[in-house]
Amino acid sequence: MNAYTQNEIMIIAAARALRNEDICFVGIGAPSAACNLARLTHAPDITLIYESGTIATRPDVLPLSIGDGDLCDTALTTVSVPEMFRYWLQGGRMSVGFLGGAQIDRYANLNTTVVGDYHKPKVRLPGGGGAPEIATNCGEIFIIMAMGKRAFVETLPFITSMGHGATGRERRSLGVKTKGPTKLITDLCVFEPDHETKEMTVASIHPGVTRGRIAENCGWAPAFAADMGETPAPTARELEVLRDIQARTKAAHARS
Repeated sequence: MNAYTQNEIMIIAAARALRNEDICFVGIGAPSAACNLARLTHAPDITLIYESGTIATRPDVLPLSIGDGDLCDTALTTVSVPEMFRYWLQGGRMSVGFLGGAQIDRYANLNTTVVGDYHKPKVRLPGGGGAPEIATNCGEIFIIMAMGKRAFVETLPFITSMGHGATGRERRSLGVKTKGPTKLITDLCVFEPDHETKEMTVASIHPGVTRGRIAENCGWAPAFAADMGETPAPTARELEVLRDIQARTKAAHARS
């Protein structure tokens, strides 16, 4: 078996969820790594779109931000941010939105605003950016986050981006017609929403990970699917491509 880190299997499992025909709104960080890994392996025709307006970009290195020049240099075209949101995103042209967050709850609602009381927070986070619109307007949402009780919490202090709502029923009651979060990919397992309750439920466990370890790193008692399986281990090819783009990224940023 190939040696790999938990972070690597998280990114690789996320990349596998993407399809060649997807039009994907990409977040910075782990979502960007997963999307570009998919592009460089099984989904060469995937259309990657970043918030800055770059369409069908094919970066040589992973971007540091949505304003990274390599995104524009390698894009098919670049449009204005208002056009990106109004025509492309709100027009329903994105099949997948790929997000991360600081905190998440059992219904895949995300917090990127504050930790603690809103008026006297322990930590002031960057805010929503375009994530709230991505969360409701893309056909479905994939979320990638490392597990830990500080991140996976019973109750969010603030909902920045709606997953399935505070009770799992809010998308439907508010008339939001997109699917919302369909996958939550972590360093220990992959969650998918329960068909009825929409609670994120463990659908597959990464090799060598136990149910107990998942529970220890989750702020609520996680549910496990009856037909839960094991996540396939990373292949040598997947690891080679991921490590290559990460090494090129590190070298490029070291020179800048």
